[in-house]
Amino acid sequence: MRSDMDDQTIEALGKLSAALETTERARGHLYSFHQLTGTADFMLDEAIELLRKAGHDEHADRVQRELVGRNVLPGRWTFQIVEEYDDMYYDVFRDVERAARTDLAGGKRHELEARLKRDRQRFSSAAYADKDSRSG
Repeated sequence: MRSDMDDQTIEALGKLSAALETTERARGHLYSFHQLTGTADFMLDEAIELLRKAGHDEHADRVQRELVGRNVLPGRWTFQIVEEYDDMYYDVFRDVERAARTDLAGGKRHELEARLKRDRQRFSSAAYADKDSRSG
């Protein structure tokens, strides 16, 4: 850790890092949404086939006409939503966080957590149970 970093800077970078981590989770959920929606769309093919075999052509036609390949937002499939999120929000978020961390902490990540680790393990024998654990 840089010795010239004050507590407020460490706390601020920790909050910015936590916000980025939350954004990472949100992005993961967005990818889940993308993959699950695509899987559901392909499952419709089998549903249509089964409806036709059961003699329900009208319902099969409606599923085909109204659901297969449907946009989830006006003019957009899920891959486009993911791409726009990445380009317009996620990439910018990462760049801003990295710039602040580079300027204020010499690029080091998780300074707040490193401090917490040192503080929590200061008087703990559990800290020495894993000889391969990273310091700081």
